[in-house]
Amino acid sequence: MDGPPLVAPTICPACAGNLAVTRLQCPACGTEVVGAFGLGQLARLREPHASLLALFLRVRGNMKEMERELGVSYPTVRARLEEALTAAGFERDRQPLSAGGDVAARRAAILDDLERGAIGAAEAAGRLRAIGKGRGS
Repeated sequence: MDGPPLVAPTICPACAGNLAVTRLQCPACGTEVVGAFGLGQLARLREPHASLLALFLRVRGNMKEMERELGVSYPTVRARLEEALTAAGFERDRQPLSAGGDVAARRAAILDDLERGAIGAAEAAGRLRAIGKGRGS
């Protein structure tokens, strides 16, 4: 097979519901196993979080390398990783004293997205307002 292997879809193209794995087959001998199988946390992760965590693993957690690869600042990388980890279900308990740094990182990430053209001014303004009201990014 040329190129990377295909990744199984996890979202129904008709209704956007979660797809269930019900059949597995061995490519070597053809044996099939039928049943209802769950997917792990990372297998259910949607983009852009899945590729961000893959990059994190590929660069072995080197934040400087992630900054270079993504072309964004450290606070942006950190904010995006926090979002990806939360989306994957790896949310951690927050200490009230760390909230200021997280807000600054989220603001920096929004401004970097705006500068790169990933979001428009209206979207950036809405996200910044939401942070100011304590509703996240």
